[in-house]
Amino acid sequence: MKKILLSLVFFSSVLFSKEGFVTYKVDAKEYEAYISSPSKNAPLVFLVHDWDGLTDYEVKRAKMLNKMGYATFAVDLYGKGVRPEKLEDKKRLTTQLYKDREKMKTLLFAGLNEAKDQGLNVKNSLGIGYCFGGAAILEFARAGAELKKFVSFHGGLQTPKGEDYSKTKGDIVVFHGSADKVVSMQEFATLAQELEKAGIKHEMTSYSGAPHAFTVFGTKKYYESADKSSWRRFSEILEDTLKE
Repeated sequence: MKKILLSLVFFSSVLFSKEGFVTYKVDAKEYEAYISSPSKNAPLVFLVHDWDGLTDYEVKRAKMLNKMGYATFAVDLYGKGVRPEKLEDKKRLTTQLYKDREKMKTLLFAGLNEAKDQGLNVKNSLGIGYCFGGAAILEFARAGAELKKFVSFHGGLQTPKGEDYSKTKGDIVVFHGSADKVVSMQEFATLAQELEKAGIKHEMTSYSGAPHAFTVFGTKKYYESADKSSWRRFSEILEDTLKE
C-alpha cells in the first residue's frame, strides 16, 4: 500500500509538471508567457524579462530554477511575437512602458493572475527581473503586489516622481554592478536610503568591476564572478523565503 501511495504522489507530480509557452489576453491583446514547473505546488518565481522581450535567456533561467525545484512564470510585457532585436525598437518599447506606468502595472498583475489560473503556487512566490525587468519588478513592489520578495538584477533603481514604497508588502533585494554606467551607484545609494526611511526590509549588494547586464550569458557585458555570486546568493534567498 505504501508503495502504491508513493507511486500515486510521484505520477501526480509528473502529470502536473509544465514546460512551455502559454498565450493569454490583456485588453484584447495576446501575450505569450513561459511556464516551467517541476511539480504541483512548487514555489513560484515570477520573472520579468529584459528589454529585448521574453527570449531564450529567460527560458534558460526558468529551466535552471526548475532543476532546483522551483516553478517559473516568465511574464510577457510586450505582446505575443514582439521580440525586438534592433536597439531603437528596444528603446521604443521600454520607453512606452516607462511613460505609461499604469499599463506596466496592469500587465504585471495580469501576468500574476494568469500564473494563478495556470495552477501555479502564487501564494508562495517571489518576483525577479533583469535590467528593464529589474525596474519593472520594483514597480510591481511599489504597486503592492502580493509577493514575498522583489529581486532586481542590474535593474533600473530610480523611483518615479509621485511614487513610493508605502504599499510594498515584500522585501527588496538588489544585485548591482559598481561599474554599471547605465544605473549609477548614486541611484543605488538613494534607493537604499529611500527603503530605510520607508521601513522596507532590504538587501543590496554591489559587485566590483561588474557592468550593466552582468548576468547575460554570451555577451561582452557578462561578468562571470558577479553572475555566479549573485545567483548563489539568490539561491539562498529562494530557500530561506519560499520554504514551507
